[in-house]
Amino acid sequence: MKTILVVDDDYMNLVTVREVLSGEYKVIPVKKGRQALSYLENGTCDVILLDINMPEMDGFEVMHKLRELEHCRSIPVIFLTGDNDAETETRCFKEGAIDFIAKPFVPAVMLSRISRTLELEQLRRSLADRLEQKIREVSDIRSKSSQDALTGLWNREYTEKTVNTLLEGGADDALLMIDMDNFKLINDNYGHIAGDRTLKMFADTLRELSSEKDVLCRIGGDEFVVFARGMTSKTELSNYASDIIHDLCGKIQACKYDTDTSVSIGIAKTPEDGTEFSKLYNAADKALYYVKQNGKNSYHFFSDRLEAENRRSEKTVDLKYVQELMSRADSGKGAYQMEFDSFHHVYNFIRRFVERGNRDVQTLLFTVTDNENDSPDPAETETAVELLEKSIYSCLRRSDISTRYSGRQVIVILIDANRENGDMVAERIIGNFFRLYTGGKVHVDYGVARLDGRGNVS
Repeated sequence: MKTILVVDDDYMNLVTVREVLSGEYKVIPVKKGRQALSYLENGTCDVILLDINMPEMDGFEVMHKLRELEHCRSIPVIFLTGDNDAETETRCFKEGAIDFIAKPFVPAVMLSRISRTLELEQLRRSLADRLEQKIREVSDIRSKSSQDALTGLWNREYTEKTVNTLLEGGADDALLMIDMDNFKLINDNYGHIAGDRTLKMFADTLRELSSEKDVLCRIGGDEFVVFARGMTSKTELSNYASDIIHDLCGKIQACKYDTDTSVSIGIAKTPEDGTEFSKLYNAADKALYYVKQNGKNSYHFFSDRLEAENRRSEKTVDLKYVQELMSRADSGKGAYQMEFDSFHHVYNFIRRFVERGNRDVQTLLFTVTDNENDSPDPAETETAVELLEKSIYSCLRRSDISTRYSGRQVIVILIDANRENGDMVAERIIGNFFRLYTGGKVHVDYGVARLDGRGNVS
């Protein structure tokens, strides 16, 4: 049963309206505008019959107050008035009434106008619902047309528009170009279903590691783009890129694909590398190409390459100068020590070297740990690792390579060495270490394994 709220300061009018309407509707009679507003704060109705001429607050004032209440704005209002002049009628409609009923009331007219109002309201709501549904459908269609069908990430067209809009605000962000190395082998060796599953896993991993404000995109094939918002420092971006590589490579390895699939990333930053999508994309693509050409399975900043190129472009050199310049970086003594970020490239070069030449290469991992009876001392550990690096440098050949992996571990690659040589070299390094280190608070363990052409150790 529909509910009619009747607002009239005349008691007899309220009685008359109730008698006329109570057979078909539930009638809520109130004598004052404030009472009507109080009722509507927690209740509702289908139609309001509102008298114009009332003390304290007339019908027009009540109407204004109703429109301030969001849940009351769509309730149809019929004014009750004894004024039949054109000016009053015009104002009723101007104030937002759907109709008016003249006093004294004619029951048949009142019932007819209320019935017509309810029919119009039902039609209006039906049309509004249909319109809302159509809007949702159109929105869904637009959303789907902007998404990659396989992964659910945004496509390039949507991403380019969105990123350009964000860049107009002068945001300090970064664009990452991400590519799976040797992905084609998964499709070729295990089928396209396995390839599609890997791409979905790739997309899910990006969602896990990214924030809701980042823009994630599949360009096509195994190429993805992330517009990372709010990342301003190289350290933050390096950690983010490393996490992506680590997580994705771990999941790919868990699938046990014999494809040597890894992940490479090129990074471009705003504003130095560009302030629009196309420039950032091209810069990140060049940085990605650098990674591809230098061992893969790593990341690179476009700005690093650009800065180095700009410095070198200040002076034109000949081949003799290049040879002399390269040789200056080699002290000619001991193992070649390098930063871990650059070690990725050398490691992958050696892997290819082993694969083509069937050479024996051993990987050693030294770990410094605290003695059980001693409290951890970071300064003591750092001193011990520095002495370990000195021991490695002095004990190895110029063709061997080492890098510090962390504050406790050092990696060594021995070229043209079998397992027996690896154990012998490791023991010699540890022996030399304990001749240098006299603190007695740490001990050193090591592991040794042969590196094969796929980068695996055995």
